[in-house]
Amino acid sequence: MPLKDVSRKVGSLMEERRNLERELAETKRKLAMGGGGGAAPSGPEEIGGFKLIARVADGVGGKDLRGLVDEAKGKLGSGIAVFIGVNEGKAAVAVGVTDDLTDKVSAVDLVRVAAAEVGGKGGGGRADMAQAGGPDGDKAEAALDAVRKTLAG
Repeated sequence: MPLKDVSRKVGSLMEERRNLERELAETKRKLAMGGGGGAAPSGPEEIGGFKLIARVADGVGGKDLRGLVDEAKGKLGSGIAVFIGVNEGKAAVAVGVTDDLTDKVSAVDLVRVAAAEVGGKGGGGRADMAQAGGPDGDKAEAALDAVRKTLAG
């Protein structure tokens, strides 16, 4: 390849990589919203009188969880969305509570319950959206179960 074409080829490869990263992020988002195709329920659960979408999203980082939570809250109308992204063994937790329920349930309280299960200390945010993290991504399902137990009372 002539030296004059190298710059154009590098630019083309960089654009292709950006497109593939976008496609991968979209695929991970769709997989997380669908429940992973495994034993996870495809629709919301009913726990303690609340609709709940609770998912583990493998390979999804903390910054992408907020969008998943917002999308789930939109689908629920009224309910709670909990997503735990597991990336490189670490867990990121995001909890969203629809506005009509924030006087009954706080996203901050729920995110702290989940964070404790994955080895995190605390977490924070607002009554309608909170985030936390922890080093024990392998305990993500236990964190979802702890949230379920809290909601069940």
